[in-house]
Amino acid sequence: MHTPDGHTRTCGLIGNPVAHTLSPLIQNHMAQATGQNLVYLPFPVAKGDLGAAVRGALALDFLGLNVTVPYKSDVVAYLAEIDPLAERIGAVNTLVRCQGGYKGYNTDMPGLYRAMQQDGVKIAGRDVVILGAGGVARAVAVMLLERGAAGVHILNRTEDKAQAVAQEVNMMAGKSFARAYALEDYGRIGGEDWLVVQATSAGMHPHVEDAPIEDPEFYRHVEIGYDLIFNPGVTRFMKLTKSGGGRAYNGARMLVYQGIIAFELWTGTCVNQSTADELCRMMMQALGQ
Repeated sequence: MHTPDGHTRTCGLIGNPVAHTLSPLIQNHMAQATGQNLVYLPFPVAKGDLGAAVRGALALDFLGLNVTVPYKSDVVAYLAEIDPLAERIGAVNTLVRCQGGYKGYNTDMPGLYRAMQQDGVKIAGRDVVILGAGGVARAVAVMLLERGAAGVHILNRTEDKAQAVAQEVNMMAGKSFARAYALEDYGRIGGEDWLVVQATSAGMHPHVEDAPIEDPEFYRHVEIGYDLIFNPGVTRFMKLTKSGGGRAYNGARMLVYQGIIAFELWTGTCVNQSTADELCRMMMQALGQ
């Protein structure tokens, strides 16, 4: 790693809490691997201080920032510009220096798309099942629309919430792209060999025994199960997918790729595949997996 000097650029993560983040591990390793004179640090931002934090980063000439919970939507108010995809998703996780401030991007969803490509998962022309109807599920639906999926089936505990997301996405699409169901009504989807994206917090550490759907019959339809959770490395949803004969992936690669895309936006460099693979290994190791 470069010893910091008068030319070192600073990037960081703002959110609350940020103490457990793996982003510094990912970003500082990339800086080293690509020879960038850059340092990346986490900055906890207290409630009410978000605007001051963004203005402070600008005043201190920070090259860029990542934004994590609970500020991914609130930060939009403090941007000079916003990328169209981030605007449609309604969430920003990466700020890049631009004329007069920062431009906001969402690298989570391009990160998921890149991870899926790497895992050989094709989206174009395919129907996709999404579990959950929160902000992440909505973002996944928007990304799938952008990437040419045939349609999405949104399953949620409360069908009303799924309905609201589907309506919003359909308005964006200008066609009937998303359909909503209660979790137990999965039988109405039809077809076989589903690609399922698990976008709820069910199964996340420490509640590792949870899955949004337990019914083995559901998993008999699943060809590929994508859990956006990365801790634990193998979730209950993934185990159920495998026991039904499907392929299962976790969110580790997505996390790495969203970080890579942010780094590429800040520095203009291209991170190669072997560095990406190394970062995945390092991350799983850091999680004790």
